[in-house]
Amino acid sequence: MQTIKHKIKQTHTAAVELSQLKTAAIKKILSDFAQQLVEQSAFVLRANQKDVAKMEQSNPLYDRLLLTPQRLNSIAGSINKIIKLADPSGKILEEKKLPNGIHLQKITTQLGVVAAIFESRPNVVADIAALCLKSRNACVLKGSRDADNTNKAIVKIIHTILKQHQLPPQLVLLLPPQREVVNELFTATKYIDVIIPRGSNSLIQYVRKNSLVPVIETGAGVCHIYVHKDATLQMAVDIVMNAKTSRPSVCNAMDTVLIDEKIAAAFLKQLAAVFAQKNVIMYADAKAHKLLKGYPYLYKAAKEDFYREFLSLTCAVKIVKNETEALQHIAEHGTKHSEAIITNNKKTAEHFLQMVDAASVYHNASTRFTDGEEFGLGAEVGISTQKLHARGPFALEKLVTEKWVLRGNGQVR
Repeated sequence: MQTIKHKIKQTHTAAVELSQLKTAAIKKILSDFAQQLVEQSAFVLRANQKDVAKMEQSNPLYDRLLLTPQRLNSIAGSINKIIKLADPSGKILEEKKLPNGIHLQKITTQLGVVAAIFESRPNVVADIAALCLKSRNACVLKGSRDADNTNKAIVKIIHTILKQHQLPPQLVLLLPPQREVVNELFTATKYIDVIIPRGSNSLIQYVRKNSLVPVIETGAGVCHIYVHKDATLQMAVDIVMNAKTSRPSVCNAMDTVLIDEKIAAAFLKQLAAVFAQKNVIMYADAKAHKLLKGYPYLYKAAKEDFYREFLSLTCAVKIVKNETEALQHIAEHGTKHSEAIITNNKKTAEHFLQMVDAASVYHNASTRFTDGEEFGLGAEVGISTQKLHARGPFALEKLVTEKWVLRGNGQVR
């Protein structure tokens, strides 16, 4: 454990060099990184196969762990988008001359050292490393055993590039996967400026409760879609289908569909037909269960099913009387991640968008768009569900803090 603290201290020291780099140099580092991820894809994919071979395909984390040539190309593409984004540090947010003659500026500046704890998502290594380098932050990465071989392969590429640019590889530090390391992170208050947990709700809550280092939560997603009585049913079916089945293992996938009782029978008939093609399991309340009788993957919902983030081809179904009941259900069971309403009634839609307490709210669109890249942010550290510092896709623009700079000519108080 002594060596871990020593390594974190080295990263803290190395961060000073990064803060002084020119923007052009950072862009070249990231460009080389994106290029090498593609050119060395066979190396990364071999490492990934070692990790994938140890996990059952039925595990909800399997899809998050798996890399393919297409996914590697997508990661490289995200890095190239990050390169094109404006540098978030060094921006003058406010400037004025005080009555005493002091010239005052408020300027954005890097956080310093960003630590991230995550599970079974090797793409997170590349995303966070690229975002941190672009924003002039050093990073400390703590992945899980599940993805350790893949994480090491990606970090090896990063380290090679940093050395080629005469920079210390400690700017991107990958810690051992053992859980004991986490407690060392929690007490490294001198060397780490913020910790960002990305993974299961249990991981996030553990970090929040135990870390002495400030924490930015990226929350688990229990996401809802409310199908209002004035919805176009085919549109609603298409959106719900996309939100549940396009990639069910991610946090922005739909977990519960709420249906207005006035259109429940017609909507569920259409939804069941398409869900059956994907073998989607439905946990339905009493009213919906009765309407879905004969559906091959149907179960009666228990109370706890409406609090679940399924991360699989499974969802909960509930029939509600109206928008008020839908809002009440979301307030009780949601995690403030992503919520949607499907309706042609603009007044109802605007009321829903205003009243739902969530990082991202949608009208007539899939919750699957809650993503840093989809929002034009290049990539994300995670989806923040808290209200301080960052909310929603926590990306490049939020990897900075503020500094007040005052220039005088002898003023005293």
